[in-house]
Amino acid sequence: MSFWSHLEELRKRLVNMAIAIGIGFILCFSYSEEILGLLLLPMNATVNYGLTFPFITFTPNKTVQTLHFTTLTEPFMAHLKIGLVAGIILVVPFLLRQVWLFIAPGLLPRERRYAGQFVFFSTLFFAAGVAFCFLLLLPSAVPFLISYKTEHLTPIIKIGDYISFTLTFMLATGAVFELPLLMILLGRMGIIQTESLTKFRKYAFLIAFIIGGIVTPTPDPFNMTIMSIPIYLLYELGILGVRILGRPKQGSDETSSTET
Repeated sequence: MSFWSHLEELRKRLVNMAIAIGIGFILCFSYSEEILGLLLLPMNATVNYGLTFPFITFTPNKTVQTLHFTTLTEPFMAHLKIGLVAGIILVVPFLLRQVWLFIAPGLLPRERRYAGQFVFFSTLFFAAGVAFCFLLLLPSAVPFLISYKTEHLTPIIKIGDYISFTLTFMLATGAVFELPLLMILLGRMGIIQTESLTKFRKYAFLIAFIIGGIVTPTPDPFNMTIMSIPIYLLYELGILGVRILGRPKQGSDETSSTET
């Protein structure tokens, strides 16, 4: 494809993504009040984990925190933000499909058949990241921030600040969970190799804790570790994926073609 053809293809994919986000926004904005109720669970309920169905339950806290607003437009803007971010999460499979269609012309014909797997596993990992944040990170981070050295303080939490905090945290965690698929994609393109990733392990461990410290909004080591360890495990999963699905070395290709 020529340069202008690439730009036209990019424009087409961006338009399709914008339309999908618009549809997702309309649907989620209609239920923004219900979504807000879910977002309040990490602040006003305790998560309980069990080995029997339903496995995860929420117990209401004795002290209920309420959200406040200081400007007339703040509640409306908060619900707009809920509708937009929730709409993006809702249409993630379609967005990833558009990303794949944009990069597909640069792949070999046999590699294009992985489109379905790419969209499925990308959506699965993103959803796992969002769920991990909502069920584990936020229930730890929100109570910590509310109770940290606030014995002589009264929390007045603005709806706009709380919505931005929770939604940004969930989106960031979902994006981080895409790391193994990004590594596999780069491996298929021949940009990275298993050997170099293995040698980079000790630095990856350090970088995982740096990223965990940046993404985690709390300064305590416990919450940072909760985020950092999964990042490093995702890196190890990416190494395994590159080893299995990465592009074979040139010598391997030549050997297989000679045997054939």
